[in-house]
Amino acid sequence: MDTSVDSPSELESLTLALLHSRGEVERLREREAIYNSLLGSVNAVLWAFDWESQKVIYVSPAYERMFGRSAALLLADYNEWRNCIYPDDLEYAARTFAEVLEKGAVEAREYRILRADGQLRWISDKCFISQGGGEGQSTVVVGIAEDITEKKQLEGELHRLATTDVLTKSSNRRHFFECAQREFEYAVQYGSPLAFILLDIDDFKKINDTHGHQAGDQVLQRIAQCGANALRRGDLFGRIGGEEFAALLPGCPPELARQIAERLQREVQRLGFNISGQGFGVTISQGLASLRDDGSLDSLYARADAAMYQAKRSGKNQIILAD
Repeated sequence: MDTSVDSPSELESLTLALLHSRGEVERLREREAIYNSLLGSVNAVLWAFDWESQKVIYVSPAYERMFGRSAALLLADYNEWRNCIYPDDLEYAARTFAEVLEKGAVEAREYRILRADGQLRWISDKCFISQGGGEGQSTVVVGIAEDITEKKQLEGELHRLATTDVLTKSSNRRHFFECAQREFEYAVQYGSPLAFILLDIDDFKKINDTHGHQAGDQVLQRIAQCGANALRRGDLFGRIGGEEFAALLPGCPPELARQIAERLQREVQRLGFNISGQGFGVTISQGLASLRDDGSLDSLYARADAAMYQAKRSGKNQIILAD
């Protein structure tokens, strides 16, 4: 006699269990599809790294977009990531990555990578120790890497605007004297030579009045180019006034400084301008001061300034050495 009329048979129970399991599988697949869709839309690389085995155990889809490289190759070999780091930044990236073991989290990591197509990009790569692992389990480091190239470019542009004279593209007055102060302190501390050149364009007002301010702007730009051509790598050059420029020559003894000033004088004398069919040239007056017993940068500057005005009073288009 069948006593199981009111309860499902074993076959029915198994069928219901299979249907339930199938529904769970479908729900898991749906969740996985949602997670993958979300991760695919995040404009950052999420990653997980097994420290003991030195293997990347997870990387999100954005890796291939950001790095331009295969995620499968990265999962097979962690060196895929290391090899794409810009060589100058590799030591820094490795050292700060290792700090996560001591600190538990490292958030201020910024370094450059080379994409597979040769593009140089900046990334911010934050990481921390996962708290999910129990005792005796591998240490897993998880992190997020974001492309900050545009931010870095904006920072660079803001720095350029803050330190550069817009017209001549040489250092502006503030930046020039900030850098010059550091070089002066270094020269005093280590007893190394230092020279300061101050130059002024002769009869600049007459150029503006005769040929117009556009011509005056061209003159200023060409003078700045002459400065860049005549000076050595590491020398400072800037526009510190309307038609006044300055150069600081670190590690430069007096005789060499004189030769550099003469080279700059010749560069300027060779310039030629033609505005509306009218040709003209320009000259400069220079004051050159070498570091002696100056107690401050202001003292060195004042000596160069006095020498430059002496050059003006003595007929212009010449170099006067400061007392």
